[in-house]
Amino acid sequence: MELLDQIRQLRSEGKSPKEIARVLGMPPSAVASLVRTVATQGHTTAGEPQVVGCWVNVSWSRGISVDQSHGWADEAPSQDDTGGLVSVLVARRHRWDKVSVCGYLADVYCLGVKNAFGPDIKDELDLRRFLPDYYAAYPCGWQDAPIELAQHIVFGAVEYARRLGFEPHADFAQAAAHLGAWKGPSAITFGKEGKPYYISGPYDNPLKVIKTLERTVGPPPNFDYLVVPEAPLTLTRQDHFL
Repeated sequence: MELLDQIRQLRSEGKSPKEIARVLGMPPSAVASLVRTVATQGHTTAGEPQVVGCWVNVSWSRGISVDQSHGWADEAPSQDDTGGLVSVLVARRHRWDKVSVCGYLADVYCLGVKNAFGPDIKDELDLRRFLPDYYAAYPCGWQDAPIELAQHIVFGAVEYARRLGFEPHADFAQAAAHLGAWKGPSAITFGKEGKPYYISGPYDNPLKVIKTLERTVGPPPNFDYLVVPEAPLTLTRQDHFL
């Protein structure tokens, strides 16, 4: 049984986060984050606002493998150098003239959700203007995506990263519910060609990340890494890429 399923079951039995931590033999701080994720995933689809738009960057599937039975197409799977970073944007109806928008930057090779924002309220004209800015760092731009693909990318990347020892960005908790309910498991095999591959970013602690990977999966060649001066993409609180 997946860790989140265990926590979901224990919460349904009325156990507190501290009690769950004792049962699972985990630090309470780590369990608290997982409990929040379970709570955000627990919303039923019946009461969710309508999805008015969902997008991912073109070349989102580069380096990962995807269950083809779902029919999720990548318009250009090998055309740019942003492999490993996937940007997801979801817009839901807020009022008749407004939309609520959340964005997620997922490292699908290793670290999971590195950043998130929202919900932000925009009118639909603002949303159309925002899309080119949000995906400006991707040479091939963006493409429409079903919400199910967004769920499998984002929630799947979070679960993959947690198995490696990494928690999602703190802002993910408030943005996760925008993706809707999802039970998993993901139809995506994460990691570059199935193996963790860490590419350092400007706000990372590379030594800490590498030591964590050595503890969870063992030393190279069980994982690969590349330490670079700065990350190719960074999602900011100003809702665009720099």
